[in-house]
Amino acid sequence: MSERDEPNGRAKKDERHEPSERDEQKEQEETAAEALRRTHGARAHSAYDRALAACRYAGVDEDAAVTVPRDPVGRAANALRLSATSLAGLASSAPDPAADARCARNTAATAALAAQLAAAHDGSAASASALRAALAASLAAAGAAGGSTPGQDPSLNTSADQAERHAVATAQAAGWV
Repeated sequence: MSERDEPNGRAKKDERHEPSERDEQKEQEETAAEALRRTHGARAHSAYDRALAACRYAGVDEDAAVTVPRDPVGRAANALRLSATSLAGLASSAPDPAADARCARNTAATAALAAQLAAAHDGSAASASALRAALAASLAAAGAAGGSTPGQDPSLNTSADQAERHAVATAQAAGWV
């Protein structure tokens, strides 16, 4: 009698876990979610860096954040604070493409707000161009976070990534970064 046979002649159920199609599918989904986390996370961190640089350029101190901001400086500082908190949450949570894309969207909106202050600070053509690029990056990030498969549409994610890269380049050209 083998280890797999019961005394009654029936085959004993194997105690070892063999991967099923469901396990493999779940693993592939986790891998895809992790890849999307890297994409959205990179875009969110880039937008946060742009927002921080634009705020510094405009003379906005992070300490100006208040619970109920009443002016553009307070709103920008508060948005920076909220974005930093959101990025910290992104690092400590399980991958979720929709939530990760919303984090990138919100951080891009923070960068657009900061770009408005930076552009108003000097009024140059380069700053105006950087502001337009920041607004476009915010809209593209919002598109990637929406739709029928939030955060998972490759075309929308690619557009958002390209818009973010362009926003970084124009912010650098404006001297914000």
